Amino acid sequence: MSKQLIIAEKPSVAQDIARALGGFTKEKDYFESDEYVLSSAVGHLLELVVPDEYEVKRGKWTFAHLPVIPPQFALKPIEKTDDRLKLLTRLIKRKDVTGLINACDAGREGELIFNFIVQHAKSDKPVRRLWLQSMTANAIRDGFAQLRSAQEVEGLRQAAVCRAESDWLIGINGTRAMTAFNSKTGGFHLTTVGRVQTPTLAIVVEREQKIRQFKPRDYWELEASFGCQAGSYAGRWFDEKFRKPEGDEHATAFRLWDKAQAEAIKAKCDGKPGTVTEESKPSTQLSPLLFDLTSLQREANGRFGFSARVTLQIAQALYEKHKVLTYPRTDSRALPEDYLGSVKDVMRALPIEYAPFANEIAKKDWVKPNKRIFNNAKISDHFAIIPTGTVPKSLSEAEHKIYDLVTRRFLSVFYPAAEYRVTTRITRVAGEAFKTEGKVLVNAGWLAVYGKEGVKDDEDGGGAQLCAVQPNETVSTDDILVKSLVTKPPARYNEATLLSAMEGAGKMVDDEELRAAMAERGLGTPATRAQIIEGLIAEQYIHREGRELIPSAKAFSLITLLKGLDVSALTSPELTGEWEHKLAQMERGQLSRPEFMREIAEMAREVVERAKRYESDTVPGDFVTLATPCPKCGGVVKENYKKFACQGCEWSAWKIVAGRQFEIDEIETLLREGKVGPLMGFRSKMGRLFNAEIRLNDDKQPEFDFGQPKDDGEGAEPVDFSGQEALGACPKCASPVYEHGMAYVCAKSVGPDKACDFRSGKVILQQPVEREQMTKLLADGRTDLLKGFVSTRTKRKFSAFLVRGADGKVGFEFEPKTPKAGAKAKAGDGAAKEGAGANSAEKAKPAARKASPRARKEA
Repeated sequence: MSKQLIIAEKPSVAQDIARALGGFTKEKDYFESDEYVLSSAVGHLLELVVPDEYEVKRGKWTFAHLPVIPPQFALKPIEKTDDRLKLLTRLIKRKDVTGLINACDAGREGELIFNFIVQHAKSDKPVRRLWLQSMTANAIRDGFAQLRSAQEVEGLRQAAVCRAESDWLIGINGTRAMTAFNSKTGGFHLTTVGRVQTPTLAIVVEREQKIRQFKPRDYWELEASFGCQAGSYAGRWFDEKFRKPEGDEHATAFRLWDKAQAEAIKAKCDGKPGTVTEESKPSTQLSPLLFDLTSLQREANGRFGFSARVTLQIAQALYEKHKVLTYPRTDSRALPEDYLGSVKDVMRALPIEYAPFANEIAKKDWVKPNKRIFNNAKISDHFAIIPTGTVPKSLSEAEHKIYDLVTRRFLSVFYPAAEYRVTTRITRVAGEAFKTEGKVLVNAGWLAVYGKEGVKDDEDGGGAQLCAVQPNETVSTDDILVKSLVTKPPARYNEATLLSAMEGAGKMVDDEELRAAMAERGLGTPATRAQIIEGLIAEQYIHREGRELIPSAKAFSLITLLKGLDVSALTSPELTGEWEHKLAQMERGQLSRPEFMREIAEMAREVVERAKRYESDTVPGDFVTLATPCPKCGGVVKENYKKFACQGCEWSAWKIVAGRQFEIDEIETLLREGKVGPLMGFRSKMGRLFNAEIRLNDDKQPEFDFGQPKDDGEGAEPVDFSGQEALGACPKCASPVYEHGMAYVCAKSVGPDKACDFRSGKVILQQPVEREQMTKLLADGRTDLLKGFVSTRTKRKFSAFLVRGADGKVGFEFEPKTPKAGAKAKAGDGAAKEGAGANSAEKAKPAARKASPRARKEA
């Protein structure tokens, strides 16, 4: 009897299929029934390689053998999963197996995994495609009743192979070319490049450059308090004739750049009566669209701090293991037009906590045809992420958070819009205009699903209910405050905002409907974006500090190089976004595979050719001439791609030391004063952060100075503190404490007559400790609250006081947590538990004690 071989992507999916179809007996690594043989891959089993006859055996990191563009690729088994590949090959070749069913995940990666296995087995047996959006038993049985032909998914197969081959071509040629370029002057400097990874990095670097180049500007705003019969209200002065000047993103109608002008307006209006005009109109706000993977990752990062990778892992478990969500690796935010009945079934089956909302939707008959929700034109391979109706059991806290996010979003999309009454009041005083805006929620609509959490206070400048002003009433100007403010640089990217930028190919698009329209031209796909961000972190191009993503010196160096070489394909997010758009066209059969691969091969050639043309000191860039002369000959020092180099002698200094790039003002200080620092952010070869001063040695070359010259132990030289003012008395021996290198030290802790060991770092867990704070610590036993400590374990920022312990050691003390309303304090809460209010680090348990060893080590 002939049988069909079903190949799933993972063993757990194979088990689900066996349970849903029934009649299987379990063999060692596969199942068998009268009709089917069933097994699975364990993710990717094969990888692309250059065929042996085209592979370079030696010199792959030199330009001599670049570019590498083989006429075809070979497949190489991945060593750790080779046994599974041999099993599947054996099953494919069984004589009673007459056809294959691809049951891998419904997307590019699943298509690639299956097709590589079939290609490796050299099989020509007919193939059909199982397409699952949900992992419930009914959905699996329905999927087998509607198997697709191989021809129906041929476009997806071609796009999957093209994506893998293009990533290989650009990754290998780009990485080898940039590594060859950076290794020309000695050493081996691995410089990884990727088709999607590097343009994503360019987005982060560009933002960091804007932050570093930002020059804060002072501005002033006027806020008035007006009195009327019904009470009082506030208003902000604004320029009624304002037109935004080109190129000034900080200019608004409310800002004045001249303090004298602000003071003049205040003097003009102070105490004068005002007249009021008012406009009130209704406003509505639709619920957000259903989730696709990227919008779910954004929301989970913003609400819970989950990384994109963690959110994907949780959503995948909720789909695959718990069967409570539909397929998560989707770029669609709509449902099929014939899904109304399924939606009603799902709502009836939701857990009891969601019943009030599901019942309201059913009672009001809100599940109706609606192109915003049910739209075949907005569905590619998958539809939006929604609950399956299976009641979740034993979810972890994190899993429940993601399930709840998806379920509430699903319910809210069927509710009517939230309705507001928006009032704009203009108060005119002595010819000057002040604006007041009020926004009142009239009908919660979809916000009811979220309770209070759904309402964002003053989200778009709105406020609470305004007190009424009678027609023709004159109001009094009771007070005018001139507020002195400063412009702020753009915020660093976090995962939520970087995912948005990737989705919009580098453009920050706030409107979610417009963002959805641009998503097809984004960087990567919803399924790969988390992996791209994690890859950049793993390669140390980006550091995750708290929720912020900060590019390293290595990142700046790479983007400077690529821009200098004019390799626009690897620095332009828009251009790389076009490749994703073309792959999506190929999935739909609108673009041929050879045409796409010709463009990718040409791009690989261009990357290599441009790298061959330059030397490191001829790479163009936005480089500077230093104001400080050469420390050796007094000549002019200029910056180039890799160094600061004197134009009059052989002196030069590397721009990057221990993974950290010198800022221009830092190198100026070093050359002018012979030392600079302490500087933060150096990384050891083990990846650990450290801080150090840099000084010029006898050859005028920069070297680390950790503040520990030969002043300790036998043969130590006396240290002269006569030119310094003491910060206070040592908490251990009462001798004076001075600055010394990277630390504050007791005078008796250095030199040949060492008699004390008090020493505290100038930088502790990346938080600089200024002189005034150390003075406070020595005098009062604690510093002010310092807000820039960074945990070595979680990489998150935290705030704490530094405190002096009874034994003279320095530790942490934490702010007391504000107890929730109505909560009774437990014995042991407060100072002892949180560390706040304690007189010493020893009393600040357990928090202070956990942190103290690291603080002491830093000290």
